[in-house]
Amino acid sequence: MSDISAQQLEETDRPAHRDPNVLRWLAAYTSSMLGDGVYYLALSWAAVQAGTPAQAGLVMSASALPRAVLMLGGGVIADRLGPRRVVIASDAVRCAAALAVAALLFLSSPGLWPLALLALVFGTVDAVFMPAVGALPARLTGKGQLARVQGMRGLAIRFATVVGAPLGGLGVAVGGASAAFALAGLLIAVSVPLLVSVHVRDLPGDDTPGAGGTTAWRDLAAGLRYIRRHRVLAPLMLAIALGDLGFVGPLNVGLTLLADRRGWGASGVGWVLAGFGVGAGAASLLLTVRGRVPRAGLVTGCACVAGSVAIGALAFVPGLVAAAGVSLVVGLLAGLSGALCGALLQTRSDPAYLGRVTAVASLVSLGVAPLSMPFTAGAIGAWGLAPVFVVSAVVCGLGGVVALAVPGLRRAELPG
Repeated sequence: MSDISAQQLEETDRPAHRDPNVLRWLAAYTSSMLGDGVYYLALSWAAVQAGTPAQAGLVMSASALPRAVLMLGGGVIADRLGPRRVVIASDAVRCAAALAVAALLFLSSPGLWPLALLALVFGTVDAVFMPAVGALPARLTGKGQLARVQGMRGLAIRFATVVGAPLGGLGVAVGGASAAFALAGLLIAVSVPLLVSVHVRDLPGDDTPGAGGTTAWRDLAAGLRYIRRHRVLAPLMLAIALGDLGFVGPLNVGLTLLADRRGWGASGVGWVLAGFGVGAGAASLLLTVRGRVPRAGLVTGCACVAGSVAIGALAFVPGLVAAAGVSLVVGLLAGLSGALCGALLQTRSDPAYLGRVTAVASLVSLGVAPLSMPFTAGAIGAWGLAPVFVVSAVVCGLGGVVALAVPGLRRAELPG
């Protein structure tokens, strides 16, 4: 059986890092994320080889539009069909698409069109994959273990980030883009049998979206109303939006421009980003070991405010070593607040709405926040680094202020 009742799951609940069911899911998730890392490097390399830099940029951005447009609908699908089924189907489609392009590139030189089509397929599938991935942990273990699961998920992401790109580079070096795409497909394929063996809790049939003949639009509207009226989720979504809007620009575009102005070069950017990765990894490890953080809402707000101060300080740090140290602090605080936000989303949401809740949070983080990057670059060109970093820090800090000012969120606790 692939589904078990919530009562049975609670009766057999154990620490997530010792639960074979959770560990199978973690292995599947890590393999899928590794495949993603290899895929993105293979796609960028193949696009640059097949076209102009401008054309390569269009191919790389082709997945963004379907992901943003379809994300909310993906949350409805995850709630209707169940996140486990959606994740399995999504990984199967992504695996097949990557292997098909690998075969096509091996047999011929078709140009940019299969790469653009692959990017569109991945973007479309991501729109249902991401909400389902976010909704799945709550079906794997008890609520008291969800902060630990978020820490484990964060460690998997950091591992995939560090290892995925070098694996993709190795694939390109050994057999070209076709070999790298094949490697990506095989890594994603590993996740499918692991996910099939994962057990999840059943949702009550009368709570499942679509029950009673409701339409997808009504399910989506119901999910948005549910978030808007929730005393924790509504302010938490606003806090996430403000935090991401203030964070994405400086840490993606701003750091590159900062390194250029300071004369640190590309290696300097790498060291600063490494500092951030170490800090974020430490935060994930902390949650994995502790399993629970008392007064989670208060800690989230404080971490966001303190992290915003560190973001603003980056523009005033003259040396590379100091910048890497400040970036480590940013990663630690951002990783802690981000993981706690994810745990609060999962523990405070009715399981029947969790896919739609995750879809809204993913849309904010992955669809809206990246739009700030071109504005950040333009603003730095017009007004300089320091004012833009400070304004971004203020916007990020407002997310923490929301978390601290709204009583329902400030007092929110994770289950023990």
